Amino acid sequence: MSTKQEGTILELYNIEKDYGDVKALQGLEFSINKGEIIGYIGPNGAGKTTTIKIIVGLIRDYGGEVLFDGNPIEKNRKDFSKKIGYLPQEVGFQEWRTVYHALKTFGLLSGMDPDVIDVRIKFILKQVGLFDVSSRKINHLSGGMKQKLRLAQALLHAPEILIHDEPMSGLDPTSRYEMKQIILELAKKDITIFFSSHILSDVENIADRIAIIDKGRIKRIGRPEVLQKEFNLGNKIEIHLKEGHILQQEDFLKSCGFVEKLGHMAKNKYLIELESDLEIDQAINQMLSYFVQNTIPLHLFKIQKPSLEDVYLHYIAPKPNQGDKNTKPQKEEPQGGDQ
Repeated sequence: MSTKQEGTILELYNIEKDYGDVKALQGLEFSINKGEIIGYIGPNGAGKTTTIKIIVGLIRDYGGEVLFDGNPIEKNRKDFSKKIGYLPQEVGFQEWRTVYHALKTFGLLSGMDPDVIDVRIKFILKQVGLFDVSSRKINHLSGGMKQKLRLAQALLHAPEILIHDEPMSGLDPTSRYEMKQIILELAKKDITIFFSSHILSDVENIADRIAIIDKGRIKRIGRPEVLQKEFNLGNKIEIHLKEGHILQQEDFLKSCGFVEKLGHMAKNKYLIELESDLEIDQAINQMLSYFVQNTIPLHLFKIQKPSLEDVYLHYIAPKPNQGDKNTKPQKEEPQGGDQ
């Protein structure tokens, strides 16, 4: 069944999951490439945790199929479990243990070779920045340190794929930054990372691709810059005129017929919205010619770039007079090339 492409490591096909009358996942489909970082975002209750629990084996009664390297994971769940590291929202530690003792206990309970556990613990603690507190009791760690310890536990057995469920939840800004840097470094070592969040800023600047989920359906998936480009990059232009100058609206609109809307932001500041299918370079040249010919001094001429938040809200914000019944899941962009 697999349409596995070069580099694809995990594939989800037509995943369905109901909780009674509630449809948690509805025809969910996407794939993950080896070594990439996928940010899985959506509002609370969208189906993110259910997806993760299916991948890691905490939910077995679901429809559809999950493939690892082209093979169904349910046919060899034990082998797949050895290749996956799971960082849930909460990991219970016996807080009277030290950092080192907790990791050694986890390693032994998971069946790791006792001869390699000590070496592996030292390596992982250095990797997540906890080596200097290895003898400290867990109840004396900060929230950020405890989250790093959870990450260390998920990495202990050297997994190929790391699954995070809200890894930045509850962290202060410094700890969030540190966690992002760790994720980036792990990806450089060809560890595939799939992590969920309901906060867009958690995935910005680190995700190779972003998958947006809402009401159990994938709404869009693609590289951040491509998602932004789809939103008519450059169809809004902000201009500031020299103080004391104004734009004659009727004359400007008549000369620049491609302007869809002209907004007056402040005394000498305007927001120009262009037609969505316009050739932006041609429009810019014509507008600049207008300003020169009419001796209108410009202090600022800036093409506005839509934010990822604009993209996100477009897909999850309720649309007026539209239900969700006829919403079809978006197809994933082709792998390779400009995804």
